[in-house]
Amino acid sequence: MEKYCSIFLDETRCTGCTNCIKRCPTEAIRVREGKAKIFPELCINCSECVRICPNRAPVPQADSKEILSNYRYKIALPDPAIFAQFKTKYTPHQILAAIAAVGFDGVYEVARAADEVSVAIREFIADHKEEGPWISSSCPAVVHLIQLRFPTLTEQILPILSPVEIAARRAKEEAALQANIPRQEIGCFYLTPCPAQVAAIRSPYFLEKSNVDGALAISSLYSELRVKLAKLEKQEESPVKATSLGLAWGRIGGQTKAVQADNFLTLDGVFNLLELLEEIELDRFNNNVDFLECQNCQGGCVGGIFTAENPFVARVTLRRMTNKLPAKFEPGHEERIRQYYREGFYNAEKKVEPYCIMSLDQDISKAIYMVEQSEKILKHLPGLDCGACGSPTCRTLAEDIVRGLASETDCMFILREKVQSLAEQMLSLALKVPPVTVVQRQIMKTQQEVLELAKRIPPPLARREPKKED
Repeated sequence: MEKYCSIFLDETRCTGCTNCIKRCPTEAIRVREGKAKIFPELCINCSECVRICPNRAPVPQADSKEILSNYRYKIALPDPAIFAQFKTKYTPHQILAAIAAVGFDGVYEVARAADEVSVAIREFIADHKEEGPWISSSCPAVVHLIQLRFPTLTEQILPILSPVEIAARRAKEEAALQANIPRQEIGCFYLTPCPAQVAAIRSPYFLEKSNVDGALAISSLYSELRVKLAKLEKQEESPVKATSLGLAWGRIGGQTKAVQADNFLTLDGVFNLLELLEEIELDRFNNNVDFLECQNCQGGCVGGIFTAENPFVARVTLRRMTNKLPAKFEPGHEERIRQYYREGFYNAEKKVEPYCIMSLDQDISKAIYMVEQSEKILKHLPGLDCGACGSPTCRTLAEDIVRGLASETDCMFILREKVQSLAEQMLSLALKVPPVTVVQRQIMKTQQEVLELAKRIPPPLARREPKKED
């Protein structure tokens, strides 16, 4: 299945400032001819470019509410993070009622499915403890990061379906049974906190086809939900069937608490993840850890760019929300989940495969030649990784050159040297011609000025340094 990129770049807003190329953890962005360009095959939809861009040129994509009209029966799948977007005076029951009132026929909590997945993960780790550490698979950006940058670690990703996929499967089963509606007429729509989840639905890594039919950004429904909440504040509530442990999946540490792992590590932020995963790949990690809860966004899903509330405030709000729900299952429910686990209900349909995108060419002999050429080019580059050329590093510039996507003169240092060399050649040739006319004397004067100007071209970094105050 073709890899999907849920970040669109609006060129009319892009000024070619190169902030995005320095922030991208997978070097998926280049700036060419003054405009940024995203390489979909390298993008993990982490949204770092969206966060750093001062002009809002990278635009995260999600579905619009118009997609609801394609289905007869519409079910909302609210992420646990949505409960943290509103003041604590509202209960989770009221928030569910408001979600149902914005155009859905039913609501199935992703937190409810997270309860089931937590038990399944606990059982899986107990059965495969010696093969750890196991990396959580609920964050698509983390999974895609491993596929791209750490392919040897794909075997360590937990082969358990994400809560949203389980929620969609359960929701369709219940609706088909209770409402007597054919499954193909039932649409499940995830209220997502980030575009990485949108990409995971369009091109799932554990399934051939996702159970989810669309994804709506939480931020796109936020204003409408606030209006509905104000009206529903003292009216009928929708019962919450999830426990506090399932709801806690919306913040960092909540998943680990729900899984109840003995030896665990929680980590958020894509650049922190890069350091940790590199340690694991180089076999310098303490193998006493059984479970790694890895989240791309700071603070967990409450830090996604499709949320509306400040992520630090949202973490506190979600913690308070969880106190309003029971922490235990109904009698016998956990044993039923274990039975489903033994039947393979939560298992992935396929393995997570590494992305083979690093080769320079399909022909091995040609690829080897291109690598040799890029190494030669790299030796002539300054090695400062300034990004002024439009590539994130000197090495990526060298690779772009051999691919035909850039030229050596994109490097400001090499351009400066070439301009100065050409100016010196022009002056040398001009001195050999007898200055018998005024025009020739003017040409020589202009050539001398070119040489002087060429010598004054500063390196890119020097132009960016702030002036020191007296």
